Amino acid sequence: MIRTATPADVPVIHTLIRELAEYEKAAEEARASEEQLREALFGERPAAFAHLAVDEESGEPVGFALWFLNFSTWRGVHGIYLEDLYVRPGARGGGHGRALVAELARICAERGYGRLEWSVLNWNEPAIGFYEALGARPQDEWTVYRLTDEALTALGSAG
Repeated sequence: MIRTATPADVPVIHTLIRELAEYEKAAEEARASEEQLREALFGERPAAFAHLAVDEESGEPVGFALWFLNFSTWRGVHGIYLEDLYVRPGARGGGHGRALVAELARICAERGYGRLEWSVLNWNEPAIGFYEALGARPQDEWTVYRLTDEALTALGSAG
């Protein structure tokens, strides 16, 4: 079962993000607090949105998708950027990940969005296989660049 997250879900979303960061071997990089997530997801101007996959027997969340809108200047319409998709190891293979991605695809179709995009770590073969089984294809002609921390601050403060 997939449902839209509520403010009461912030603690479990925070826990799932930490679990994902550990899986991706980057736990020290997951620094967002519950309050930051609450503001980002449910503040006056939400910056992101989340859905939970809930085990139908126990009613417990077993995964989540956190996403935000992007915009294609070429297509002239919004799209969804899937920032995080995570299903707890014990619940994998139960269709939760597929259901989360399908819900985002449904939102795209319903709202006329032109794309559903995400990034995947090159070493994450299980995820790559999962995404390709859904019909997704890598955009290997693009390389992601990122400014963070000192480099971002230095460039932002340059005259």
